[in-house]
Amino acid sequence: MVDLEVDDGLAVLTIDRPHARNAIALDTMGQLEKAIDAAAGANALVIKGAGDRAFVSGGDLKELSALRTIEDAAAMAKRMRSICDQLASFPAPVIAALNGHAFGGGAEVAVAADIRLAADDIKIGFNQVELEIMPAWGGAERLAGLVGKSRALLLAGTGTALTAADAERIGLVDKVLPRASFESPTEGWRPIARSLARHPATEIKRVIRGVSPDEAIASFARLWVTDAHWQAAERVMNRTGTRRATGGAT
Repeated sequence: MVDLEVDDGLAVLTIDRPHARNAIALDTMGQLEKAIDAAAGANALVIKGAGDRAFVSGGDLKELSALRTIEDAAAMAKRMRSICDQLASFPAPVIAALNGHAFGGGAEVAVAADIRLAADDIKIGFNQVELEIMPAWGGAERLAGLVGKSRALLLAGTGTALTAADAERIGLVDKVLPRASFESPTEGWRPIARSLARHPATEIKRVIRGVSPDEAIASFARLWVTDAHWQAAERVMNRTGTRRATGGAT
């Protein structure tokens, strides 16, 4: 089951399969496709797993073990890779909230996001080699883009699982948050996601992904003339003027 919650521009997609540690089955893929499509127009998208044990534990081996031909295996990989591509190309910022361990295909889903926020007790690993296979959902390439080719080969080639702290140290995870407050609406991943949803992060993401200097300037100019910019500027100017009038720091 895949749930989608949309509130004030923030879309939260939750993979809720506790009996399978949020593993992805063929039916889950279809639900993911529909949920991502339904989130279109959101200012930020969060993907997470239900509970606190697993973000996504990979593919559902009990179901996927029925795929016994090269053609079937390739079709499954192509479909799930396209879903990860959907996440990666989502116009607004995509945040993977790693509420639990992310192994194998789960790690591939995590690196399809723009930003990874992790509870401090989780582990993440591209451990497909334990099944004598390799990442097939675009994770190997995305991992290399984050940590470099040699380190990606070392991690995926050995199946090493990293702690949240070690993953943050090498740039695989962007921020580690305390487990006790991870789901807190005021201290966990939500305030970060809401901040991204409120600010012009979609335009920033577009520029970071690669546009010409002229296009980057045009993005800035479009934002400059919006009511939101002038209202924010007025608040800043008023606040600065008040501080100066009362002898406060600027």
